[in-house]
Amino acid sequence: MKITRQKVAQKLIDYLDHRIALTELVDWAESAMMEADFEEQDFEILRDIVSRLGLADVRAFGMTWEDYEDFLSRLGYRVSITVLETPVMA
Repeated sequence: MKITRQKVAQKLIDYLDHRIALTELVDWAESAMMEADFEEQDFEILRDIVSRLGLADVRAFGMTWEDYEDFLSRLGYRVSITVLETPVMA
């Protein structure tokens, strides 16, 4: 499986949108690093981001919102947040 900007961005988006858990993101990143089939034109960026994601579950290497925002920016995406109010159950 070729690792592209789009695939890495989609994994980040899926995680930030709670469609996958942190453990799934980390497992995917670790597998991607083992396969090391990164798109050649973006090799440095992809390798850097995926290697950091592979450590996201280690407390000492924990990620911040700004880290994820920076990753997506480096991949050519802009993050926009929508906050919705949910009814409070009594």
